[in-house]
Amino acid sequence: MDIFYKKYFHHSGGGINVFPLGGNLSFSFYALIFLSAFLLSSCSGSSKKVNEEYINERGMVWNTTFNITYQSSRNLGDSIRKVLDEVGHNLSVFDTTSLVSRVNRQDSTLVNTDFIRVYIMSRKINRLSGGLFDPTVSPLVTAWGFGPEHKATADTLRLDSLLRIVGIEKTHLKYDSIIKDTPDIQFNFSAIAKGYGVDRVAEALKKEGVKNFLVEIGGEIRAAGKNPRGTGWNISVDRPIMNDSAVIHESQLVIAFTNMGMATSGNYRNYKETKSGERYGHTISPLTGRPIKTDILSATVLAPSSMEADGLATAFMAMGREKTMELNRKLKLPILLVCSDTVWTSPQFEGLIVK
Repeated sequence: MDIFYKKYFHHSGGGINVFPLGGNLSFSFYALIFLSAFLLSSCSGSSKKVNEEYINERGMVWNTTFNITYQSSRNLGDSIRKVLDEVGHNLSVFDTTSLVSRVNRQDSTLVNTDFIRVYIMSRKINRLSGGLFDPTVSPLVTAWGFGPEHKATADTLRLDSLLRIVGIEKTHLKYDSIIKDTPDIQFNFSAIAKGYGVDRVAEALKKEGVKNFLVEIGGEIRAAGKNPRGTGWNISVDRPIMNDSAVIHESQLVIAFTNMGMATSGNYRNYKETKSGERYGHTISPLTGRPIKTDILSATVLAPSSMEADGLATAFMAMGREKTMELNRKLKLPILLVCSDTVWTSPQFEGLIVK
């Protein structure tokens, strides 16, 4: 693992900047994040110039939307689309010809840099979360009715059998090959792939000499430099309000940041309800095979890369408030947790709030 970590990642200031990412997204649903009012009001239509050198690209990818604003003397829309297509063809489980789909079918054990990067980060977050974050959990997610068919099929005996084919620790990276202890193990990087896609686009822009940009795909964000007003990028974080019949959305707060990635994960948008009225969310424990009862409605995380923020946000949902707070005393990341009874922000997050 060490040789791959050094080869595929670059350390800078203690963080991880991903060089040269997913699809979406039944595995992990994310709280809605709105871009700054200036960005939304100023950018309309694809490839439209904004404030002379600021260009906006927007569209659909991986069953979600993307919105990218960057400062450049030329339009880089074709380069952006090429990166998105590459990532999807490597990591989308919804593409039967993708690399991850071929690995899942055992048609290939050889993997490329996209696969290796998300795999290494997944192993890291798996360790940090005590095994609660795991990209091999898809069979359990499907069994509980959050897969493609959206029908719950789980029973105790079947869950026991499914647990035998769940666990990233049952897989190994050997040079450029992925080895599975059990052939039926399936990878689904949907809880981290969108964030990686954001990072890939960000790095493509940097290679073109772009210093000021904001990349957003399905709510996952990477910002660098300055916005068209010459300041850090302002982002509004959604606040879920639960009532008996619906989820109401309004802005929780606005933060300003740059040169970081951001992601939000939440259960309140995607849940099932039993005949007795009990609700359970889509966050399934790879340790027990059952839905996790968490006191967190949504988790917002900022990290050196969007991929890391994406994975950690999902992990924190599974870990709950107390374990998340305990882990973050070591990580020291900007985090906001919207809980059933309170809102908690780390000291690092509080420093980003726009007063």
